[in-house]
Amino acid sequence: MVKIITDSTCDLSSDLVKKYDIEVIPLYVNFGEETFKDGVEIDTPKLYEEVEKRKALPKTAAISALELEEAFRKWVDKGYEVVYTGISGQMSSTLQNAKIAAKEIGEDKVYPVDSKNLSTGISLLLLKACKDRDNGLSAKEIAANMEKNREKVYTQFVIETMEYLHKGGRCSGIARFAATILRIKPIIQVRDGKMSVQQKPIGKTKIALDRMVDQIRQDKDRLDLDCIFITHSIAPESKAYLHDVLSKEFPGVPLYETTAGCVISSHCGKGCIGILYMVK
Repeated sequence: MVKIITDSTCDLSSDLVKKYDIEVIPLYVNFGEETFKDGVEIDTPKLYEEVEKRKALPKTAAISALELEEAFRKWVDKGYEVVYTGISGQMSSTLQNAKIAAKEIGEDKVYPVDSKNLSTGISLLLLKACKDRDNGLSAKEIAANMEKNREKVYTQFVIETMEYLHKGGRCSGIARFAATILRIKPIIQVRDGKMSVQQKPIGKTKIALDRMVDQIRQDKDRLDLDCIFITHSIAPESKAYLHDVLSKEFPGVPLYETTAGCVISSHCGKGCIGILYMVK
């Protein structure tokens, strides 16, 4: 028996978590000395309410090795093997803590895998892992497949406001000022576990959304048809637009819409939206 475990940065909807029997462990969101469990004690709309009220961005914190060990051991003691993946090891110490926990329990029982990704880029790997689990593969085999599949994940998202990246120390004041004046809507991609600017379209958000659609359209012949994710941080109009375009462009392909959790939203800001998928 294999248990698939992840963290709250996967941004998987509660319906899909339940459907695929995945355990989600929350990271932390801190406002001053107040600490909240991502997705448990605070959700994304509440996060933005707190930011507005406090006039300050939160800090985010990893899951401790002890918490992870307790979560893993609970299933190992029931006779399960565990496969864990979560936010990229280059973006958080959570993966390193998972490796520490695995060593305490036994590396033949717990298999931590670096997703080299974030948000539903992680979820794409999780759903593949669940399919492998249901097909009877061992934890070791599932982990090995996950390491192969992570190279096939394509994650891209549009930043609506540079304020959060700026306040979080991920872009300079000059860059934020230039982006605001020029109305740049950066398209961020994730490669090898790190975020980088892929394009800098100027003008309305729709221009950037169409650039993302152009990218997945270019990958149409090698698109993995299991599913496509649209993940957003309170961007209803952009979500509706992408849903309409992608459902027509890729009829029959499951299109999952999810809301970015508090950890991802704390860094990317309100209005951020992405298209995430896998290629063959």
